[in-house]
Amino acid sequence: MAVSDDAEELLGPILRDVSRAFYLTLRVLPAAVRPQIGLAYLLARITDTIADTDLVPPADRLQTLQQFRARIRDDAAPPVDFSRLAKEQENPAEAKLLLRSSEALELLDQLTPSDRGQVQIVLETITRGQEQDLERFGDGSTLTALQTADDLDDYTYRVAGCVGEFWTRLTRTHCFPNAQLDNTAFVADAIRFGKGLQLVNILRDLPRDLANGRCYLPAVDLAMAGLQPEDLRDPANWPKLQPVFEPWLTRARDHLTAGGRYTLAIPHTHYRLRLACAWPILIGTATLDRVRAANPLQPEPRLKISRSAARGIVCRTLWRVPFRGPWNRLFTL
Repeated sequence: MAVSDDAEELLGPILRDVSRAFYLTLRVLPAAVRPQIGLAYLLARITDTIADTDLVPPADRLQTLQQFRARIRDDAAPPVDFSRLAKEQENPAEAKLLLRSSEALELLDQLTPSDRGQVQIVLETITRGQEQDLERFGDGSTLTALQTADDLDDYTYRVAGCVGEFWTRLTRTHCFPNAQLDNTAFVADAIRFGKGLQLVNILRDLPRDLANGRCYLPAVDLAMAGLQPEDLRDPANWPKLQPVFEPWLTRARDHLTAGGRYTLAIPHTHYRLRLACAWPILIGTATLDRVRAANPLQPEPRLKISRSAARGIVCRTLWRVPFRGPWNRLFTL
C-alpha cells in the first residue's frame, strides 16, 4: 500500500493519539502488516466513538454506525456526515479522526482485495457487537446486565476475539505463510487471546460500566450470589460477589494463557510480531493481579498498572526476545 503524507498522519500522529497504550504494540508490528492492522484499528476507533458518544441519542448513534458499516462494506455507499458527532467529542484526537474518516476509507480502498476483505470482515463483526450493545443498553439511564455467560462470551468474541482471528489471517499471509503450524489450534488460541484482553477490561472497569448503565457480569451469575445489578454499585457487596467474580478472573487468565501459547507458536525469527503479542498479554496478566488483590467494586483508584510497570515489562521482553529459554519463561502465567 503506497503511503501518502495524509496516510502517514492518519497512521502516525492520529493513530498514536487515539490508540493510547496500544500504540506501542501497533508501532512494533512488522512493516508487512502494520498499515493494514493500524487502519483496521482506526476504523474500529471510529465505530467505537460513534457508539460511545453519549450526548447523541442512541437511535442516532445506531443509524450512523449502520451507515458507516455500509460504507466500509461498499465504497459506493453514501458518505457519512460526522460533523455533529465530532462537535461532541471531548478528545480532540477523536474529533479529528471522525473528520478524517473519508481518508481512512480511501486507505481501505487502496488495500489489496484480500487484505481489504479481511478488514471488512473484522469491522463487520465488531460493529455488530457495538450495535448489539446500543440496542441492549440504550442511553444507559437504566442499569442493564447481560443475561448469561454465553452472552458475555459472545460479546468478547464480537469486539475482541474476532480481532485475534483477523490478526492471525494477516500475519499468516504476510509474515510466515509457510510455517508448519496447527492452524485450527493457532486460530482458536488467537480468538481466546482477544477475548482474554477484553475480559480483563470488563473486570477492571466494572464500576465505570455500572455508572454508564452497563453490567457485563451475567444476571444469572449475580442471582446465584443473591445480587441484582444495582447491588454492585455498593462496594460493601464485594464479599457476596467474590464467589461468582473469581471464576471470571480465572477464565480471563486462562484466555491469556492461550494467548501466551499463541505467542510461543509464532516462528522464533519474527521478533517484532512476538513482542507485539507479548506486551498486551503481560500487561493484562499484571492488571488481573491488581484486580484480584483489590475490591473491584471500588470506583477509585482505577485498577491499572503504572506506566513504570508497563515500561518494565517492555524492557524485560526486549532482552529476552532473541533467547528461547528466557523468552518462554515469560509465559509461565
